[in-house]
Order: sequence, then structure tokens, then C-alpha cells
Amino acid sequence: MTPTPSARWPNATAVSRLTRERLGVWRERLVLPNGREVWVRPIEPRDADALRASFRALSPEEVRLRFHTPLREMGADMAQRLTTVDPASGFALAVTEPLPPGEALIGAVVRASIVPGTRRAEFAIIVGRPLAGQGLGFHLMRRLIHWCRAKRLEAVFGDVLVENDAMLKLADALGFQRSHVPGDHGLVRIELALRRPDATLAPEAAAAPDGDVPSTPATPPGG
Repeated sequence: MTPTPSARWPNATAVSRLTRERLGVWRERLVLPNGREVWVRPIEPRDADALRASFRALSPEEVRLRFHTPLREMGADMAQRLTTVDPASGFALAVTEPLPPGEALIGAVVRASIVPGTRRAEFAIIVGRPLAGQGLGFHLMRRLIHWCRAKRLEAVFGDVLVENDAMLKLADALGFQRSHVPGDHGLVRIELALRRPDATLAPEAAAAPDGDVPSTPATPPGG
């Protein structure tokens, strides 16, 4: 028996009401279910100061769940590293105010990095409280998975704290499998096998190094 979308993914209603307009390669204008407009675009070095400001707005619990350690501040070097992405081996999208890079506040980030010498990528994602519950996490993870498939990767994985119930439920909805992290009982490894490119991709999109697809309404799992 296949669970209904609402059973598999608690924010199915929000995801189905999230609409998107394509603005370019990996660039979208989103209207969230609450009516708020945001932009999704590749993160840029000019976003470094905005990323540091967004970090300061996170609660200690949000920081711990994302970074697995109680960081108090994001240094300038760390912010520069996180906003400088080599497109050959990495991918990072930011959800921002509809303003130019360097001016827009950042509300969410998803990223993937190919593990050197492998066909696997490790991912990370954070959605700040002001944008939570709007279906963004699911949407961003789908975009990340799309990038991984366009890169012909074999798998995408991440390590999640066992108490991060929201992320684990999201991973379940996307088809990730869980396993234990050797030597660390506080973490769960979630991994999605990518055996072939997404059958819904146009051939040219799957072949492109930064493949994208035309804009469509976002739909929940099974929708």
C-alpha cells in the first residue's frame, strides 16, 4: 500500500500550493503558500555578508541541527568558502529576498559537494524559521537531486542528528534510505541511490553540466 502524499509528507498541502516562475538557469521566482515572494538562485561570493547575518538570526538549536556543533559565529573565511562554489564539483542554491546579491537577506540554503574521487555527493540544507512550513525544504531537495542526476552521480547522502525529525521525515518522503554512522550513535546517514538520470528530464537538460527544467508548479511526493 502506498501512503497518501499527506501521510508521507506532512507539508504536502504547502508544497502543492508553492508556485514557481523560471528566471534563468537554476533561477526561480517562488510564491509561497503564505503569499510571500522569494527568489531561488545560485549562491554567490557577494552573499557572504548576508550569509553571516542570516547565521546570526538562527537559534542555537537550528545551528546545532545544521552544523552538529554549537557555533556562535560564522567567520568571514567560512562565509566566503560557503559562498564560493566550483560548479564542476559543487552546487548551492540560496533562497533570498527579491533583491540583488549582496543586498538580499538569505532565508534558506541547500548545497551539495562531490566527494573527491567518487560519484557521490554529500548534501546539506537549512531553512530558517521565517520560511519554514512552506514546502521549501522539499522543493530545494528536489532541485539538488536534479543537479546530482544531471551530473550522473551514483548517490547523494548526508548525516543527520537522530533527533532531527523534520529532516528525517523529508528524507523518507524523497526516498532516502537510513543507516547508522559508524562510531557515532547520534547521527543517521541518509542516502539516495541515483541509478539513472530522472526519466522526466529532457535529454539536453540531463546532459548539461548545470541542467535545469522549465518552470512548473511544485507537487508533493506522489503528486
